[in-house]
Amino acid sequence: MHPPRSGQALWMLLSSLVFAIMGVCIKFASAYFNPLEIVFYRGVVGVVALYGATRFTGVTLRTTVPSMHLWRCAVGVVSLVGWFYAISVLPLATGMTLNYMSSVWIAVFLIGGALLTQASGQPLLRQGPLFVAVLCGFAGVAMMLRPTLQPGQEWGAMAGLASGIFAAMAYLQVSALARAGEPESRTVFYFSLAALVVGGLGMLILGPSPWNWDGAVWLLPIGVLALFGQLFMTRAYASGATLVVANLQYMGIVFAGLFSLLVFDDQLPLLGWLGMALIIASGIAATALRSRALPRTPAEDHSA
Repeated sequence: MHPPRSGQALWMLLSSLVFAIMGVCIKFASAYFNPLEIVFYRGVVGVVALYGATRFTGVTLRTTVPSMHLWRCAVGVVSLVGWFYAISVLPLATGMTLNYMSSVWIAVFLIGGALLTQASGQPLLRQGPLFVAVLCGFAGVAMMLRPTLQPGQEWGAMAGLASGIFAAMAYLQVSALARAGEPESRTVFYFSLAALVVGGLGMLILGPSPWNWDGAVWLLPIGVLALFGQLFMTRAYASGATLVVANLQYMGIVFAGLFSLLVFDDQLPLLGWLGMALIIASGIAATALRSRALPRTPAEDHSA
């Protein structure tokens, strides 16, 4: 059973907040561990916690749709690896902006699918306002992060762009798994398992970093925050109105910007503040438009 559609915004906002806090922890841990090691440890925490939780609650990890989980894990891990590669060769702001294009790609996939399958002559104008809200939200992200690209960084840019596309596929697959009756805990368990395997293989290839308790102290909160962030995000996408949820995901940049100001004493110029306001405004607009924008699509029909 899933929460009503009116609760989906709260789940996505909670997910964005939790992931932003996790980002603060990763910033501290990354001084001691490489990204694949952090992926491995967050996967370990997720697998152990969800295995125990499902045993306690009686939710079985056996699934009747293994191929759907395999696809979700495959596109999710490809997105994750592409994002890590992009931020390793590009300015951080550029890599993050390209990854956050996932919401734009979700809008493209959903609107394209609606145009191809609609039989009732649904006017395109009814789909337009929500798509515009998503584009405005992405514009706000670009204003806050101010991405740049230097000569010779084309492969990194392609990896970042691919990470956003595959992330969009992963989020839409989360909705499909919900329609198939898969509980959030099972969906997140298999993704955590995939992260554990990929991160572990990366550690075998690259070798582990020297153990340091100053950095290790951040690994458990990273894993716990990643777990709850994934659960909240999965619940949000399972609730319906996928495009609205995708737009609200931009709030993660707002939360991250505020943490940068409060924790790391970073400075945000006027353009960044304007971008933050645009993200918030687009999220409000998308939520207000949710009942009359896109026609109900297969990806959003679960909550009917």
